[in-house]
Amino acid sequence: MKFGQKLRENIFPDWKFYYLDYDGLKSLIYEHAAQGYTADHEADFVTHLEEEIEKMQEFQQTKIKEVKRSIENCHSQIDIINKNRASEAAKQEQLNIIEDEINLITLEVNELSKFTRLNFTALVKIVKKHDKNVPFMLKPIFTQRINNMPFFSESFDVLLLKLSKLYKIVRDGGQDLSLGKDPQSGNGISFVRQTTKYWVHPDNVIELKLYILKHLPVLIYKSKDDSPPNPAITSIYFDNSNLDLYSGRIEKTEGAEAIRLRWYGDPSVQDIFVERKTHHEDWTGEKSVKERFPINESLVNDYLAGSYTLDDHVSKLKAECKKSDDDLNNMLSLSREINRSVIDKKLVPVMRTFYNRTAFQLPGDASVRISLDTELTMIREDNFDGIERAGLNWRRTDIKGDYPFPQLPERDICRFPYAILEVKLQTQRGVEPPTWITNLIHSHLVEAVPKFSKFIHGVSTLLESKVNILPFWFSQMDKDIRKPPTTRDQIPLIGSRHNSYHDLASMVDLSSSRMLKASESTLQLTGSHPYDPSPPNSTVYNSIDIPDSTATSASGSASGSGNHSPPPQRAWYNLYGLFQRRSFDRNGFLRRHSTSQINPLSKNRSLSSTTQLYDNAVAGFPSSSKKAHIYDDPNKIIKVPRRVEPKVFFANERTFLAWLNFAMLLGSLSLALMNFGDQDGKLAGAIFTVVSILTMLYALSLFHWRADRISYESAGPYDDKVGPTFLVIALFIAVSLNFYFKFRA
Repeated sequence: MKFGQKLRENIFPDWKFYYLDYDGLKSLIYEHAAQGYTADHEADFVTHLEEEIEKMQEFQQTKIKEVKRSIENCHSQIDIINKNRASEAAKQEQLNIIEDEINLITLEVNELSKFTRLNFTALVKIVKKHDKNVPFMLKPIFTQRINNMPFFSESFDVLLLKLSKLYKIVRDGGQDLSLGKDPQSGNGISFVRQTTKYWVHPDNVIELKLYILKHLPVLIYKSKDDSPPNPAITSIYFDNSNLDLYSGRIEKTEGAEAIRLRWYGDPSVQDIFVERKTHHEDWTGEKSVKERFPINESLVNDYLAGSYTLDDHVSKLKAECKKSDDDLNNMLSLSREINRSVIDKKLVPVMRTFYNRTAFQLPGDASVRISLDTELTMIREDNFDGIERAGLNWRRTDIKGDYPFPQLPERDICRFPYAILEVKLQTQRGVEPPTWITNLIHSHLVEAVPKFSKFIHGVSTLLESKVNILPFWFSQMDKDIRKPPTTRDQIPLIGSRHNSYHDLASMVDLSSSRMLKASESTLQLTGSHPYDPSPPNSTVYNSIDIPDSTATSASGSASGSGNHSPPPQRAWYNLYGLFQRRSFDRNGFLRRHSTSQINPLSKNRSLSSTTQLYDNAVAGFPSSSKKAHIYDDPNKIIKVPRRVEPKVFFANERTFLAWLNFAMLLGSLSLALMNFGDQDGKLAGAIFTVVSILTMLYALSLFHWRADRISYESAGPYDDKVGPTFLVIALFIAVSLNFYFKFRA
């Protein structure tokens, strides 16, 4: 599909005039090129391009300000609710209304994110087309231009944090209960942790974050100076020239180690964590563990060389009684073991990983923890090819955390194309994970890649010539992991971009029914509706001029959706009444759908809140919570190798030995006939010998054939009807000939 067509199909109709005029700029290029492209033509094109960029940037920044004002208004309404002494039922109803509003703000942020990404791609495409068809080069200037504009660097993280806090307050009954809680607390000893990793396409990152924060808040670690937290995490992985640690990790050998040095935030931080991850097989009864201890950055080189130990530091901590003796003894033992491994195995810095992490977790509750790593980058740190990168230092000094690291040569860097989602469930035995987690991992937003390792991928990519084994996902990196959104009870999907205006109108009308239901109690408390910017007793509908053509169109759409749909003017009333303070109308927010939709207001459906509709719509999650194993999903893009149990190979060997036993018995009989029989007996023995040899060859070939199919995880069948039939026929002929030779006289 050409990009122009893709752009037309994915634009948000209400914002269509604020997208880049891709077709217009493309026509301008071709028109001027046909006339003989001159400097005046170039100036004309650049002027048009600048106007388009300014238009998009102004629109985006305006919408961001509107979203921020909407969030502030929600906080104000929550404060009003807390100050008024209403019943718990009335208070909860009002909080539900605010949650509906937060859901709609979230949908708008998601659409704004898609607007930004789509326009950025359009700009890159049009500049590329310009440089290809005209004698002037615009890319260098264009690159410098976008680096100085907030439109292209907007990450929406600030809005996500604000929305996360809002959701958390509403869930906690209007109070911020996270104050004073340790975000790392809540870890028990009678729990089983399950961890799975997923790839997330950049187009789905914002949508995924918005869905998760609906259920879990963003976990924020406060810094000592109250400065904004830096989400960057950097690790330096160690290995030797033979890549022994890489081989151990990818082969999953018992006791395989991974040793790394990690720091959080800016490279100038002084606290460095020395970490060791040890792999244990299930049959050992032990769990894989990660251990670490902190060390000052100025002491790292001496520690790795063996000239510095933690003995004095541990003795000082024992004297201060800041940690238990067991913890300090374990830290000292760990530091000695890691130092011994570094020296004995001749480990050196090999690779650096960099990424920005967003963590989601309820403070004080570690039962569900989700982390999303974006901008993942792997960088070489070794000197194996004779190029001094880190030298004698433990890390390179030419990297300052300035992603995407343009100063580095391409041979030293690997920018991973996807984000990494890690879901950690720490539930009691026999307890199912939350339904929303099950829906998430089976949605179109993620692609499961179990056992994915940043270290393994980086080494296999940057040092491919030195490795003998590649990970299973390495050969599948060219696949597009984007999938069409799944349906859930035919509820409109925000991710599909193919739903009708009437679907959103129905959803907002449903929200309004809840608002009207709670309006009486709210008016008694505040004197006006919390979401009505007009004075009391005023009617928003009367102040809106609805074009006849629009009303007719809405009516036609409603009539085709099902019975008992609201009148078109009622739908418009709800949209404008709810979004009037946002200064823009949101008709057609969800795209037209090719098939008929179930009307949420049908008498055959029970009324539910937009909160539930949001859960169903925001990511298009499947309705069934039935577990489906990731290996058996027919829609899975990245194929994951199955783990074949050893007993399967043993069964194949037992079958081979059974055939061999039969062949040896037949061979013994044939040898007896040939050695002790008469002339006819020798002839029969020769025939039995041929059958015995054929049986051995068949058993051997069948053994290898089945072993290969098991290794390549073939689904079967594993039976063979031709071989046994042929052997039975051959054996029958041999026995018949033996009888013939014996009784022919």
